[in-house]
Amino acid sequence: MSDRITLTGLRVFGRHGVFEHEKREGQEFVVDITVWLDLSAAASTDELTKTLHYGELAELAAGIVGGEPYDLIESVAGRIAGEVLEDRRLRAVEVTVHKPSAPIPLTFDDVAVTIRRER
Repeated sequence: MSDRITLTGLRVFGRHGVFEHEKREGQEFVVDITVWLDLSAAASTDELTKTLHYGELAELAAGIVGGEPYDLIESVAGRIAGEVLEDRRLRAVEVTVHKPSAPIPLTFDDVAVTIRRER
């Protein structure tokens, strides 16, 4: 299945991390999501109900990132992937959670975890 919808650069404030100060102070996380599904019905009918509403996808991910704190961004990405894949129309989902302000005492651009789940 080559049809896909991609949401990139979703920025959400969250409180994830293994250190107490990360949970207390929080930081910005960036989320990228790609979902694979058959988009032929949406393309031929021009009906929103025949596709995945990417606004709702963004809201779902933002609710998870901005919600319950986790120690690991692996857990955040896994929860997003699991909830997105509840939509039975989807064949696969890939979620990347970036933690650009991770507490690493070195110069770096980004830390990210990517999880892919398929049916």
